[in-house]
Amino acid sequence: MAATTVQYLGTGRRKSSVARVFLRPGKGDIRVNDRAFDNYFPTESSRALVRQPLSATETVDKFDILILADGGGIAGQAGAARLGIARALVEFNAELRSRLKKLGYLTRDPRAHERKKYGQKGARKRFQFSKR
Repeated sequence: MAATTVQYLGTGRRKSSVARVFLRPGKGDIRVNDRAFDNYFPTESSRALVRQPLSATETVDKFDILILADGGGIAGQAGAARLGIARALVEFNAELRSRLKKLGYLTRDPRAHERKKYGQKGARKRFQFSKR
C-alpha cells in the first residue's frame, strides 16, 4: 500500500491567470510548472510577491511548494500564486487566517483588462478630434 502524502491545496486567480498551489511538508523548495522558482519568475519583485504569505506567517522553510500556473502573464501568475499560497496556508492552519486577511492576501484582486470599445482606439483612448 502506498503511503499517502499530506498536502494542502489552494487555488488563486488574478487577471486571466489561474494557479493551483500544493503545499507539502518540506524544506522550502518552490517549483513552478516543473521549473525552478528563480528561473520561472525573472524579476525579484514577482518572486517577493509570491513569498509574501510565507514570510508573513513565518513558514518559509516548512513547506515544499508546487505551483501549476496557467494563463495570463508573469505578473498575473505571480498574483495568482500568492492568493493560492495564502489559501493553502489557511487550509493548513485556520489560525493564520486573521493575519493573512489583515494583510490582504486572501482577497482576490478584481482588476482585469478592460475591453476595447468601438469607435475608439482602445478602451479609453479616442481618435483625435477635429473641430473643422
